[in-house]
Amino acid sequence: MGEEKKLTYADKPWLKSYSVGPFKLKHSMEPYPKINVYNFLEESATKFPDNIACIYLEDEITYKDLKLKVDKLANAFIDLGLKKGDTIASVLPSCLEFIIVDYAVMKMGAIHVPLSILHKTDDLIHELKESNAKTVFCSYRRLDRIKEANNEVEIETVIHTPTRLFPDYKLPDMKEVSEQGYYSLEELLEKYDPLEKTIEVDPQEDIALLPFTGGTTGLPKGTMLTHYNITTNVIQLMHWMFDPLKVGIIGKAAVVIAVPIFHAYGHFTIHSCISLGLKMFLMDPRDMVRIVEVIKMNRPFMVTGVPAHYIRFLQLDIPKAPIFYLSGAAPMPPELADQFEQKTGVPMGEGYGATETCAACTVNISPLSKVTGFMASKKNGVGVPLPDTEVKIVDPETGEEIPFGESGEIWVRGPQVMKGYWPTPGNGLTDDKWLPMGDIGRMDEDGYFYIEDRIKDMINVSGNKVYSRVIDDILHEHPAVSVAGVIGIPDTERPGSERVKAFITLHKEFEGKVSEQDIINHLKDKVKPYAVPKHVEFRNDLPLTLAMKLFKRKLRTEEIAKMKERGEIK
Repeated sequence: MGEEKKLTYADKPWLKSYSVGPFKLKHSMEPYPKINVYNFLEESATKFPDNIACIYLEDEITYKDLKLKVDKLANAFIDLGLKKGDTIASVLPSCLEFIIVDYAVMKMGAIHVPLSILHKTDDLIHELKESNAKTVFCSYRRLDRIKEANNEVEIETVIHTPTRLFPDYKLPDMKEVSEQGYYSLEELLEKYDPLEKTIEVDPQEDIALLPFTGGTTGLPKGTMLTHYNITTNVIQLMHWMFDPLKVGIIGKAAVVIAVPIFHAYGHFTIHSCISLGLKMFLMDPRDMVRIVEVIKMNRPFMVTGVPAHYIRFLQLDIPKAPIFYLSGAAPMPPELADQFEQKTGVPMGEGYGATETCAACTVNISPLSKVTGFMASKKNGVGVPLPDTEVKIVDPETGEEIPFGESGEIWVRGPQVMKGYWPTPGNGLTDDKWLPMGDIGRMDEDGYFYIEDRIKDMINVSGNKVYSRVIDDILHEHPAVSVAGVIGIPDTERPGSERVKAFITLHKEFEGKVSEQDIINHLKDKVKPYAVPKHVEFRNDLPLTLAMKLFKRKLRTEEIAKMKERGEIK
């Protein structure tokens, strides 16, 4: 008998896990249509013209009216001198106007550059300069910041609109902006007829979105996402995963979007919802109480959030209902997923990806079986690669593939992977189009992937690798811990080495009742001695990024600054 063939990642062992309950999912979704992203809106507005597309606070809009506003703004852009291939930046919160500008830019073949609403002037200047965006669409409150940036970069056109953040929010007293090149969205929509023709694009080559990301190192870089990247990723995940349920979903279901829509995860959710004619509830990501109220009142089919949302939801009156909760953007501690399932009666779904992959490259589909009543067994982790997506684990130093079950850097290749970092196609990819993700992970025998750490968050203790994410997960198993995270800080006794420090937020009922030693004892029998934190700091709140991830870089920067002040390091 010959030797048994040794499987490699190219054999795609995850294909055997492609199922939702008794329904087998397709191994491939090819051929993918080569279309403009705008086609999603055009098709849904044709099929479901009177369906509610979006609800923001108490305002709602139908698909027909959404398309009308998009088409009018696209015509305004062209009349203002913008053309195919130009970059148009937006600085908007999660609001209806973001969707209008997004699809108007796509319709006339330009490139949307979504910028964070938390950007300081220096951040805006950097990303406007890099993208060469001379048109900015912003909320009225951010006009002053845009004017400051205009001192450093050439901004030719500014379109502004008032945006509200919560139901009782009082809009600022808006003065007429008389400067040349400044327009209000309202006057443009009133003035222009809709643009009838969609500008022709090459979906596989022409860029639709240019979101900026920090990547694994350095200053934020523009991520070139083509129309094909975006539409393919929507089909790979949402259309594929929900195919067995499509009769009850398309044009009928609702989604609560609790993540910022100018962030890759939220932006992907918008495109997905519009592609299926779904009703979107746009939420302020930080307003946890209102998000839960909307969930209770409307019982949506799906909620998109991040671990920080679900931690807070556990403390609120979240209903028991057959809702598919999807978590992304940051790793979900298994203990938190289990607690959430106990409270809500439904398991937590989880996805994994990056801005460079439009949003998603893997998804955990096992919880969907239970939500839909099929009660299949559930696995934790970020799930299996999407159809037509290749994933492998490599040695981060050599790039050589390593065996199943061992930890290494995750590399991804597929039709959703970016064209490259702006402005050079292929920049950030290997010669054969693999994208190094900057994450340490492993794959089990069923083809399910598990994230263990960001390479930049890995802690070096005298040459020993400590995966901070693993320690985070174990800390979350302690009944007193609400939020936890560990970082590496310089070891003053061993130059070039680090020591582990933990940061903890306790549940209210445990405040003042848990000591530093209690936390250390909780870890002692579960991790190697060098991975046990030397110090534990309790805080009432821990810093979060706009995507609601624990802001470890900020914690580390603060700690190093304190050490320098104390003279412990230079």
